Amino acid sequence: MPMSKSFENRLYPRLDDIAAHFGTPFHIYDEAGIKQTGNHLKEVFSGIDGFREYYAVKALPNPGILNIMQSLGFGYDCSSIAELVLSRAAGGHGEDIMFTSNNTSQEEFICAAAEGGCILNLDDISLLKKVPELPELICFRYNPGERRTGNHIIGNPVEAKYGVTYDQILDAYRQAKDMGVKRFGLHTMLASNELNYTYMVETSDMLLEMVEYISQELDITFEFINIGGGLGIPYRPEDHPLDIDSMAREITAHFDAFKERNGYAPRMFVESGRYITGPHGALVTRAINRKEIYRTYVGVDACMSSLMRPGLYGAYHHITVPGKSGNEEVVDVAGSLCENNDKFATQRSIPKVEDGDLLVIHDTGAHGHAMGFNYNARLRPQELLLREDGSVELIRRAETLDDHLATLKFEENVLSA
Repeated sequence: MPMSKSFENRLYPRLDDIAAHFGTPFHIYDEAGIKQTGNHLKEVFSGIDGFREYYAVKALPNPGILNIMQSLGFGYDCSSIAELVLSRAAGGHGEDIMFTSNNTSQEEFICAAAEGGCILNLDDISLLKKVPELPELICFRYNPGERRTGNHIIGNPVEAKYGVTYDQILDAYRQAKDMGVKRFGLHTMLASNELNYTYMVETSDMLLEMVEYISQELDITFEFINIGGGLGIPYRPEDHPLDIDSMAREITAHFDAFKERNGYAPRMFVESGRYITGPHGALVTRAINRKEIYRTYVGVDACMSSLMRPGLYGAYHHITVPGKSGNEEVVDVAGSLCENNDKFATQRSIPKVEDGDLLVIHDTGAHGHAMGFNYNARLRPQELLLREDGSVELIRRAETLDDHLATLKFEENVLSA
């Protein structure tokens, strides 16, 4: 689905001035839209005591964005040391942070335990004995195995490297209890860009059933379940948005039923990234070349290093040419990498583009800049924030050649033969 009309109305009238001032390419994010989506998520789940969103930092790891999450009362979902550092700098401390890593190093465990710790979400039963000092609260990531075939991003749970299996889960919590853990949570992550809300309802039901089973077997209670992320957004114009209202209504009813049966209900966490910021970002790039060979190519000044999803997944991102409509032609929109999959669109019908035109690539507010890389020594672009008051703020400068070459400057270090 194209960006919201409210974002478009705030951005497009000023786009030429923004591009002239900052230069292209750039990712730009809409503060008003992010806050609107975040507040709506809190509102629809307000019937569940202790509901909380833990923003998936991997989606858009920028302090300017993480500060918005702090203002919304959200926590942070982290999976690396850098994400922990960014989240703590934004005001996240202790149980404001859920740390889920896999194949976790001792250095990561030590960082996770520092500065008041975090909620430690373990990906494997073997990690219990590798944590330097077990915290009071432990969570395990659950992988149920055969459930349904996943999509090409998340994969089939049986083939996924993540989580503790059904046959292991009871023993995992038994071992944690025997090792002195007093507080417990349960996590899973089984979807990516899911637009069918019933799948997320089924996920919460699965975790609630697992909580009842483990609680009865081990005489423990669970403080929370975390249904993970994966809430989808409609990238294509024909896609229907996720029915978050129906999803929340049905999940809330199931929590109420759980409470009726058990005398209490756990809190519910989600860790959305894409759903919160994805639709509220765009990559703005300028046409710099037009090539007529077997196909017509529109060359732009951004490349796959700025947005790799189309090349990596074949993902669709809508493209508009502000100020132009009609007179459409079928083109490939391509960058400058020495890779033929360096394309933002393939055989896409868009208004005829001339050198100098600005193109807006929609829905890059998650897994856009964050997945950038430096192949061909291409440098990643700047990030801007369109504030609620209409001002536009630089929140990450573009990479420079000095940045790229910095790791080639070091003291000589040779292990002799």
